Amino acid sequence: MSRVLVVDDEPQILRALGTNLRARGYVVDLAPTGEEALRLAADHHPDVVVLDLGLPGIDGIEVVQGLRGWTQVPIIVLSVREAEADKVAALDAGADDYVTKPFGMNELLARLRAALRRAAPAGEQAVVETESFTIDLEAKKVHRDGDEVRLTPTEWHLVEVLVRHRGKLVSQRQLLQEVWGPQYEHETNYLRVYMAQVRRKLEPQPSKPRHFITEPGMGYRFEL
Repeated sequence: MSRVLVVDDEPQILRALGTNLRARGYVVDLAPTGEEALRLAADHHPDVVVLDLGLPGIDGIEVVQGLRGWTQVPIIVLSVREAEADKVAALDAGADDYVTKPFGMNELLARLRAALRRAAPAGEQAVVETESFTIDLEAKKVHRDGDEVRLTPTEWHLVEVLVRHRGKLVSQRQLLQEVWGPQYEHETNYLRVYMAQVRRKLEPQPSKPRHFITEPGMGYRFEL
């Protein structure tokens, strides 16, 4: 199920969007402010963001800029602002689409589905196999010796980021931002603790990892 973060300061719009999206099988987080939106995005890593521009506190443009500092999640802007300059500002800040209020629910749902399709990696290998374990990126499951390995949400997200960049060095900063959020980019001890847990669960010899490789002082790399 895809997770949608809806950000709007109008309670009736939050309720309506939450009800309609959940009825169609989406997992939904609701935020009435930009500050809450950034916190929920960092905590839950939505698959798409539906964002009003006119927010109390930090406005929608600042939310777009804050998100683009660490994630490429699709962002659909909702706004009563019809001026071309407002649309250009939102798109230049990093938004992917712009829907003017009032809007039709069917149109918004179609835009949301299109954003999710565009964000899906083209031709990505859904199942990654090593000699020791199998990772199903679509089902979000890992199997070892025929049995499912239980990973915590944080462990899974760490594994997923590395596997999607397999063979490439992923910096400590990038991992911390993608898994924990931008406010954790200096907490390198988190990486050491969780990487040790992942290795204990998946590596044949956790003390001599073959798949989850440390590049000292730089980051980590996943190898088949």
